Amino acid sequence: MKKAACLFVLLLFLSVVLPAFSTPLVWAADDSWVTLEPLPTTRRDLRVATMNGKIYVIGGRNDDGYLSTNEEYDPATNTWTTKTPMLTPRSDFGIAVVNDKIYCIGGIIDFDWSGYGKGILTAVNEVYDPATDTWDTLTSMPTKRQRPTANVVNGKIYLIYGFQYQNLPPPQTRTELDVNEVYDPETDSWTTKTSMPYTPYGPASATIDNKIYVIGGFKSNLTQIYEPESDSWSQGAPIPTAVALAGAAATSGEMAPKRIYVIGGYPSGAEVRLNQIYDPETDTWSSGSQMPTARHSLGVAVVNDVLYSIGGGGLLLI
Repeated sequence: MKKAACLFVLLLFLSVVLPAFSTPLVWAADDSWVTLEPLPTTRRDLRVATMNGKIYVIGGRNDDGYLSTNEEYDPATNTWTTKTPMLTPRSDFGIAVVNDKIYCIGGIIDFDWSGYGKGILTAVNEVYDPATDTWDTLTSMPTKRQRPTANVVNGKIYLIYGFQYQNLPPPQTRTELDVNEVYDPETDSWTTKTSMPYTPYGPASATIDNKIYVIGGFKSNLTQIYEPESDSWSQGAPIPTAVALAGAAATSGEMAPKRIYVIGGYPSGAEVRLNQIYDPETDTWSSGSQMPTARHSLGVAVVNDVLYSIGGGGLLLI
């Protein structure tokens, strides 16, 4: 166990050092990158949310452990401001914005290295109000899990996928979950919907036109499409390069074409700089200008159809 603990510290250290770059953005309409003011707290497995023209970077982990850090980026001034931290320090949670509030749901709060090792997971549901810079606790998610995808359709938050730990020898360390649970902020209640068909490790996700796209994952080229209106799943064209732990976001079509961008990630062996672009109208993929720095477990946010790539890590870690 001493070896495993040392490996954990080494991986965290590298994940702190490697992504200590300035924040790059890509002008989606021009397909070019620009480097901006760096994230104050270097971290990976963070989550990002965009609201009222500002980007909120919350949680994550680094060599200090699991974080509750909440930092706000203003693209208009290229400056960062520290905000009230999240109530529960954690990484790998789902994040979503509904009615000018940010919901942070699930994730991992610690890691137990006894036996074969397992993550200590949470189902906590905490909401942040940027207007008052305050947090509140709401009804927990039914299934606690790490790395759920979170997307909003018609004011409801869809938490799809995730995994749990079994404390068994590899490759049985994790159990990938096909769960699809929906949170309604108006009633502070949860419902269960049709499970996702396939559960590759670490897919990315984004929403366009009230459809949720769950894309890729480790050694998976799948583009899985969920339609909340019919509670049904279908498949789109496969992503050219299978990546896990990539960042993803969608442009609106107002200032750049309506597309889903899957950026960075971990195919197998090393992280990448890839910028893979999906057109939902034609169900086709293309390649964009690559990110300046290869990484995974990053956050990708969109403001005025400009994509911001924030944080991330350089080596694979649970």
